[in-house]
Amino acid sequence: MSQSNTQPRFTNRALFALILPLILEQTFAVTIGMADTLMVSSVGEAAVSGVSLVDTINTLFIQILSALSAGGAVVTSQYLGRKDYSSAQKSGGQLFMVSGLFSLFLSVPIILLKTQILTGIYGSIEPDVMAAADTYFFLSALSYPFIALFYSGTALFRSQGNSKVSMIISLVMNVTNIGGNAILIYGFGMGVKGAAIASLVSRMAAAFAVIFLHQGHHNPLRLDRLSLLVPNREMYSRILKVGIPTGTENGMFQFGKLAVSHLTASLGTAAIAANAVANSTSSFLNIPGNAMGLAMITVLGQTLGAGDKEEAKRYARKLMIFAYAGNAIMNLAMLLVGRQYIIPLFNLSDEAIALCSQVVLHFNIISILCWPLSFTLPNGLRAGGDSKYTMKVGILSMWLCRVGASYLLGGYLGFGLLGIWWGMFLDWFFRSSFFLTRFFSGKWCEHKVI
Repeated sequence: MSQSNTQPRFTNRALFALILPLILEQTFAVTIGMADTLMVSSVGEAAVSGVSLVDTINTLFIQILSALSAGGAVVTSQYLGRKDYSSAQKSGGQLFMVSGLFSLFLSVPIILLKTQILTGIYGSIEPDVMAAADTYFFLSALSYPFIALFYSGTALFRSQGNSKVSMIISLVMNVTNIGGNAILIYGFGMGVKGAAIASLVSRMAAAFAVIFLHQGHHNPLRLDRLSLLVPNREMYSRILKVGIPTGTENGMFQFGKLAVSHLTASLGTAAIAANAVANSTSSFLNIPGNAMGLAMITVLGQTLGAGDKEEAKRYARKLMIFAYAGNAIMNLAMLLVGRQYIIPLFNLSDEAIALCSQVVLHFNIISILCWPLSFTLPNGLRAGGDSKYTMKVGILSMWLCRVGASYLLGGYLGFGLLGIWWGMFLDWFFRSSFFLTRFFSGKWCEHKVI
């Protein structure tokens, strides 16, 4: 029976119980990156620049791992919405298997070829920046398998509507990372190496914690037999059917950012450092929209799994309203206090502070207009199995707008760092128009996922 005419699947209280931990979790996750940047900034701009260059590459791989976990969460949530708990448990086991193997496939080549990869992507950069990047890249690569386990486990908890577990584990990871930074950077003077070790240890702790909690006897998705990890073609194919397009989209998105990073690196250390701080602060401002995107996978996944498309559309509209409200509050607050109180905390040169302040001001205004349509709404489309469409739009928009316009505005026309960011803003406008049109067409919820 359709849920539309009976008790709603997710009451306002249930939505609040899901969303609030997601917002806190996203806050903790972003704080790790900001803490690294802020604490490393005490070592100097070369250290900040080196960490920033590696984090651009790290984000590429982390986004791919995140896409795999999102694919598993969509499949699992739809099985749970259908009340097929046996299949949901199998899909959870296959998610751990696929993401774990893929993370090893990423880590090993990076550990062996880290210097060559950095040189191939960024070309000739200042020696002290390269030294910092090389150290940070090696230790980051060691953490990829633990990130994969963490993302898989937390995605499976969220697919059940349980976002408190991932919030608590993110808090543990955050505290471990900041404490490790304080001890290794300030106490032992280890600089970039200390920041990377602290991040590695925190991710290990998070992975072990999520596996331990996942194995609780009351968890219907627990791995109670090894056969759940044996490759099951039908099940992992369903995960990959959602995960591969999303991963390809995210991968191309990050490849595009890498291409733009090459242009940013050519602008000098001040521009690299300003870009790093602007990215860190903007990530914090995107927390409400990211949280609503995660909520969409759970809410719309379960609702569509139960066969109620109209209710899924209503929940999507409601979560988008929440995303826009939260996004506006965050960006307006940054407009009022950011340039005066927040950006100066990062120990940048006067030139870098001026560049960063200029970029963040433009970000605040444009983000209020269209960031949720660009990055929150497509998660709703993916929850309906429409990941191929979001992939096509995302790839076209990235290379046509973000990369093409960035090189035109930032390089050829000489607008520098601000021109590069305007290339990104044009990318947002392009995505927004296509995703909004797709949502109102209703085609996104006509796919068969399970």
